[in-house]
Amino acid sequence: MHPLAIRFQELFGEAPEIIAAAPGRVNLIGEHVDFLDGFVLPFAISDLTTVAIARTSSNQIRVASLQKEGVISKVEANKLEPKSGEAWTRYPVGVLWSLGIKSGLDILVDGQVPLGAGLSSSAALECAVATAVNELFNLNLSLPELARATQRAENIYVGMPCGIMDQSVSLMATKGNALLLDTRDLSTEQIPFDIAPLGLELLVIDTQVHHALVDGGYAERRASCEKAVADLGITSLRDISVSEFVARKAELDEKTYLRAFHGVTEMQRVLDAVALLKAGDFVGFGEVVTEAHQSLRDNYTVSCPELDLAADIANKFGALGARMIGGGFGGSAIALIKAKDGELIKSEIKDGFMKAKFKNPRFFSALPSAGAAILN
Repeated sequence: MHPLAIRFQELFGEAPEIIAAAPGRVNLIGEHVDFLDGFVLPFAISDLTTVAIARTSSNQIRVASLQKEGVISKVEANKLEPKSGEAWTRYPVGVLWSLGIKSGLDILVDGQVPLGAGLSSSAALECAVATAVNELFNLNLSLPELARATQRAENIYVGMPCGIMDQSVSLMATKGNALLLDTRDLSTEQIPFDIAPLGLELLVIDTQVHHALVDGGYAERRASCEKAVADLGITSLRDISVSEFVARKAELDEKTYLRAFHGVTEMQRVLDAVALLKAGDFVGFGEVVTEAHQSLRDNYTVSCPELDLAADIANKFGALGARMIGGGFGGSAIALIKAKDGELIKSEIKDGFMKAKFKNPRFFSALPSAGAAILN
């Protein structure tokens, strides 16, 4: 029996009907463009959120988490209202709302994706629930349909205006590959990213700065990009070249220009990065990754001193490239490094953080893993 099934039975007095898991993600490149119809290049990590679910005869949805010491949150299944209930339960309950599920359910969550680290623990939770419910109620929804439903849950029920990248890769990823995702139509291409045989490693540097500012900051920057689209009279930033955008700079105020400039150039960087990976040019790929950080720092202004220091030290001590990932204002950075340099780079980052009186960072290696799955 799955360990979560045992805990479920202890807590709810019954066995779960279904157990599903979904991973967090690392985004190699393509940050803050998934709501702009852009291209992104994430991969799923091995850290998972697992959910166990059973239908009940009551009208209540009961939600508990192993990370919340078994506290059970209760909501009425036929009275789900966006932005209601405990903050963390809005993610699983929002998925039920988005999928139109109005049955009584017991849900137990085991979230092993680090919180606040920019690795999309929220999407992992949403996609684990969606995968389980899709199977449990025979909804027969496709992966793109589930991605849209989970994004809708986060946008409307949770109130976070995220794009669709995190949910898509959590559902659609395959082992050993990054996922080139066109967020306009959700078409995908698997891009090989098997770096270990080359003596390379993707180091994730968790600054342990939790991005408390991300919600409002994210929405504000998304609004800036939408303003640029309106001011320029175009359909999407996807539909304007870098050169044309620069030529029309005078039509935008400075803040709007800089934030939208990040979006336009970041979409191009994704396509450049894919071409470099296909050619096996990891040095060139690393340079593009570092350029992305510089744009996130200077144009989109979502970095922070801890992220900048982590990326700078990694590059100084041999990384091919490094950048912040996720929403920003904290969370994690990634560095593409030679495996033999790993201990040196980690040591130097720790020392740098200590001298700056920052929190002690955490490190782990990320390997491209598979997407969501039913486990029983």
